[in-house]
Amino acid sequence: MRKPRHVSRAVLAAVAAAVLGAAGCDAVGGASPAPSGTEARGARPSPKPTPVWDRSPASVAAVGDSITTGFDACAVLSDCPEVSWATGSRASVDSLAVRLLGRAKAADRSWNLAVTGARMEDVPAQMARAVTHRPELVTVMAGANDACRRSVDSMTPVAEFRASFEEALRTLRRSLPKSQVYVASVPNLMRLWEQGRTSPMGLQVWKLGICPSMLGDAESLTAGAKQRRSTVQDRVEAYNTVLKDVCSKDRRCRFDGGAVHDFRFGQAQLSQWDFFHPSVDGQARLAEIAYRTVTN
Repeated sequence: MRKPRHVSRAVLAAVAAAVLGAAGCDAVGGASPAPSGTEARGARPSPKPTPVWDRSPASVAAVGDSITTGFDACAVLSDCPEVSWATGSRASVDSLAVRLLGRAKAADRSWNLAVTGARMEDVPAQMARAVTHRPELVTVMAGANDACRRSVDSMTPVAEFRASFEEALRTLRRSLPKSQVYVASVPNLMRLWEQGRTSPMGLQVWKLGICPSMLGDAESLTAGAKQRRSTVQDRVEAYNTVLKDVCSKDRRCRFDGGAVHDFRFGQAQLSQWDFFHPSVDGQARLAEIAYRTVTN
C-alpha cells in the first residue's frame, strides 16, 4: 500500500453444462427409435467445447501495490517479494504461482510487476509491462492506496478508479485477448482499524502517517471520526463494486467475490512493523483465497 507522501518512509467452465445429457430419450428426436447397428457405430459424439476458463494456466504475472510486493512482511520499510501471495517462492506462503505451476516452473514462469505505493491509475502501465511476458494469468490487487489518502477528500473518485481499471484490461486485451485475469477485492480498512487500535504499538506507528483517512486519530470515537472512517469504508465498497462490474463484462476475468475484503484477519495476519500490510501469514491467506478463486 502507498506510504503517505508527506511522511518520509515512516514505519509503516465454472457452472457450464451441468444439464448436458439431461434431455434423455428426447435427445434422439422425441419418440423416434435410437440408431442401431451400422448407423449407431458411424455416429460420432459432438466434440466438447473448450472451457473459457483454464484452471491450470502455465504462467502468472502480478500487478498492483505493496500488498503484492510483500512490503513490511519480512523487514521494516522493505519489499519482500519472496513472500508475495501472488508469485513468492517461500514455502510458508505457498503462493498462487507455486500452487499452479510448481516451485521450479514458478521461478521461471511468474513475474511480480507490482510497485509499492501504486494506485489503480498506475495499473495500466504495470499491465503493459506484464504483456511483454505474455502471461496466461494476470493477478490484480489494487485500490487500498486509492482510499488511504491524506484526507477523505483526497481519495480517488470512483469514476476515475473505474476508468483506470478499464484501461488496464484494455491494455491487456489489445495484445493478449485470451489471457485470464484474477481480481482481488480491496481489503477491509475498517477491520484494519478495529484490529490495530487495540495494539499500543499499532497506535503509535499509525501516528506516523499510515493511511490517515482511516487510521488517523485512531483512538477517537467522536461522531466526526466515526463519519470519516465510514466514508472511507463506503469508498472501498464502491471500488469493489467497480471491480466486480468491470470484471463481469470480460469472460476471462474472475473477481474474488469479495473474499479478500470479507476475510476476517487478526493481528497475526498484520505486519509487526506497521500493523497495516499483511504479515507472512497474511500473505499465505491471500494465496489461499486466490487459488480457490482461480481453480474453482
